[in-house]
Amino acid sequence: MALTRLGSNNSTNISGINLTSQVTGTLPAANGGTGATSFAPGKVLQLVSGNHTSQASTTSTSFVDLSTNTNVSITPASTSNKVLVMAHFNELYYTGTTSIYLDVTAAGSQIVSSHSMYFPSLSGEKLHLADLVFLHSPNTTSAVEYKMRFASQNSTTVRVNQNSATGGSSLLLMEIAGWL
Repeated sequence: MALTRLGSNNSTNISGINLTSQVTGTLPAANGGTGATSFAPGKVLQLVSGNHTSQASTTSTSFVDLSTNTNVSITPASTSNKVLVMAHFNELYYTGTTSIYLDVTAAGSQIVSSHSMYFPSLSGEKLHLADLVFLHSPNTTSAVEYKMRFASQNSTTVRVNQNSATGGSSLLLMEIAGWL
């Protein structure tokens, strides 16, 4: 139902309207449904994020956590909801003799991974960034911890946020309602 202004002065000038006696009708629910518990599929229910701006380095060929700042937990409202995972790794440093491996885990299991290209004929330092995006189905209503990790291909030093890159690296999680 539309809102209606009552009384003799129903012009477009709304200053001085008494909402308790001069307006009737109802406003629709803000989420497009009938109340806070009715969410249409595809709606973003919550956002959580973490950011790390300091330089991190490793020579490990096994994955190490980027930072506790980018270990982020989310608690889905329903088992049918999905989590859109967006990991941004900034200023990746490696040399022409190695690759840097990247991944994101959920509850300790790898869900998405990537690595830099290795060009043995090229020498010198390489700097670039990488974004890993994945739609995860945690199938739980318990808290799930997501982590950004990185590793070296051959025990040569690799870094994320070389020279404490502006903006840093970040992990953003978005819970999506009932997405099939």
